[in-house]
Amino acid sequence: MVHRLHQLKIETALENQAGVVLLGPRQVGKTTLAQDIVDQRDAVYLDMERRADRQILEEPDLYLDAQMGRLVVIDEVQLMPDLFGSLRGQIDRRRRNGHRTGQFLLLGSASNTLLHQSAESLAGRVSYHELTPFTQSEVGHEEMSKLWLRGGFPDSFLARDDSTSMQWREDFIRTYVERDIPAFGLRIPAEALRRFWTMLAHTQGGLLNAAKLAAGLGVSGQTVGRYLDLLVDLMLVRRLPPWHVNAGKRLVKSPKVYIRDSGLVHALLGLETTESLLGHPVIGGSWEGYCIENLIAAAPRGTEASFYRSSAGAEIDLLLKLPNGTLWAIEIKRTTSPKVGRGFHIASEELGAHERILVNAGVHEVPGQGGVVAMPLAHAMERLGQEV
Repeated sequence: MVHRLHQLKIETALENQAGVVLLGPRQVGKTTLAQDIVDQRDAVYLDMERRADRQILEEPDLYLDAQMGRLVVIDEVQLMPDLFGSLRGQIDRRRRNGHRTGQFLLLGSASNTLLHQSAESLAGRVSYHELTPFTQSEVGHEEMSKLWLRGGFPDSFLARDDSTSMQWREDFIRTYVERDIPAFGLRIPAEALRRFWTMLAHTQGGLLNAAKLAAGLGVSGQTVGRYLDLLVDLMLVRRLPPWHVNAGKRLVKSPKVYIRDSGLVHALLGLETTESLLGHPVIGGSWEGYCIENLIAAAPRGTEASFYRSSAGAEIDLLLKLPNGTLWAIEIKRTTSPKVGRGFHIASEELGAHERILVNAGVHEVPGQGGVVAMPLAHAMERLGQEV
């Protein structure tokens, strides 16, 4: 059993807000976490994928008025977009009746779609949180290799062996492109989207080259943009932006693109075992993406993530601007060497980075030149978790 660190955050948010919106891709564990919360409260759970539960909310005010004072959990809420207007009125009425916190927990599988639907009607009334796949802090640092290979989706990570895990991920990908995405009303050929997803896996962590992707797929650049927007919206792909402050340098303007779960990268490329991964050219990009997702998950809420690259060769793999204003420059290398390239030092000086870290495959913290400290991923995550 893996204890989700997000559960305490959600419970705390419910103590302070009338509603909480919990976002995350399908099968990431939102429902399980919500059920754990329901078991501890006077609550009711409704799933919008069940016809009977949708019928209950066809006249939402009639039902929700009777639940005043209870926590109402609504799963896959994006399937009923018309519900958000009623929820606004419900929250306001409950506040007037003295029920100011812990009234609604809304679960959704599409970030921007859900946010656009709810942002205007629920502004100031709900708190937004994202549930990621398992992180290294949740499963234990001794499970790092397994988590990197299989990814953090619960059923994949907890499978009895690597073969079963791979089969789950292949089924997950197939279900997404053939059933889940069409369920959002999006008409995208399943085979084309699968090919696009696989092309992204081959270029994991590379700069977005829409023209090259379009040529490989035989589609337009606009179509590539639409496919990418979709996978980003479903929280399956991260579009890491370049550093947005022009420091008087010629900076790369294209984003870097990562499939967010390393296990999906490996499934798309047919890499079932650690041995097959270690012998594949994607190993560097896969490791970098794995570390970036864990570091962003460990960072304080409100942290801004980007990367830095200038035409002169100065480069930083990950920049984290924390809510307190400090800037962390992070280099990621799957090596035990405590050294970083000259470009990292130049970029860190240009930006005035407060923390300069090399996340590597070593097991100890080792100070290096220019204020850089080499450390394992686990130590970097712990340090980020201590920031306020």
